[in-house]
Amino acid sequence: MAHLVEVRTGRVETRNGHRTAYAKAPRDGPIAVTSFGLDGDEVGNRRVHGGPDKAVYVYAAANYPRWRADHPHHAARLVPGAFGENLLVDGLDEAEAHVGDRWRAGTALLEICQPRQPCSTLARWFGDPAMVEAMVRNGRSGWYCRVVEEGVLAAGDSLMLEHRPQGAWSIAAVLKASYAPAGADELRALAGAPGLAASWAAWAGRAARAPAPKPL
Repeated sequence: MAHLVEVRTGRVETRNGHRTAYAKAPRDGPIAVTSFGLDGDEVGNRRVHGGPDKAVYVYAAANYPRWRADHPHHAARLVPGAFGENLLVDGLDEAEAHVGDRWRAGTALLEICQPRQPCSTLARWFGDPAMVEAMVRNGRSGWYCRVVEEGVLAAGDSLMLEHRPQGAWSIAAVLKASYAPAGADELRALAGAPGLAASWAAWAGRAARAPAPKPL
């Protein structure tokens, strides 16, 4: 059974001249979650982060030992929180999490809506631009959720699947179609994936007219 291992939030700070809330600390006890995210969690760059379709960022605990095995030079930093996640989960990963899934965590209901697209903030955190391409290549992106029902959640809560739409795409399948060579038909199908964030669906629709991988 899937469950929450950690709940994390962060405040905006300036690191190396950049405003960021990437660093997130674990929280104890019940934490309120609204349509814009967890109580106490801030966003450093609202142009590319935050908003209803990026309200809560979820990461699979099982990914961390895989990262350490592949990137031993970063092993000391590849520990929970290294990817700026809000929720660290056990029993669920990119192959099992599907766009449009609605998962109950505590009294909140979260709907998976898109993978994480790595950016320069990830590169700066590790001091290694290659980590951006590595996340795309290995598919260990984590995923964003929108909040369907506001509520409270806490570390240790079970995750209960309440709904999966017919024809749902796994996060792994979305990543493969987006970053590996995909044909027009597959990209058109992706654009219509139930529950997919509007911005990602719009990109897929445009890409279907001239198929090309999603730019980083």
